[in-house]
Amino acid sequence: MRVLITFPLLVLLILFALSNGDPVKIGLWPTDVGIVVPVSVAVMVGMAGAFLVGALFVWIGALGQRRRARRAEARVRVLDQQLETLKARISQGSVTMPPPG
Repeated sequence: MRVLITFPLLVLLILFALSNGDPVKIGLWPTDVGIVVPVSVAVMVGMAGAFLVGALFVWIGALGQRRRARRAEARVRVLDQQLETLKARISQGSVTMPPPG
C-alpha cells in the first residue's frame, strides 16, 4: 500500500527536480552572502523546512495528550489492582456484596 503512494510521489519529485535545474541565487538580505543552487533544490529545501516546522508544532501539541494518556494508563493499572484485590476478598468470603437494586 505504501508503495502505491510513495512511488508516484517520488516520480513527481524526480520530474520536478529534473525540470527545474535553472540556477538561482539565494542570499541573506543585509549581507552580500549568497549561494547559487538549482531552483528545484531551493524549493525542496524550503518545503522540507516547512514540513519539519509543522511536525515540531504537531509534536509539541501532542505532548499534553500523551501526558493525559500516561496518567490514564497509570490510573487503569491502579484500578485493575484494586479490582483484583476485591475479587480475591470476595472469593475468600471476607466481603459481602450489597443486595442488587
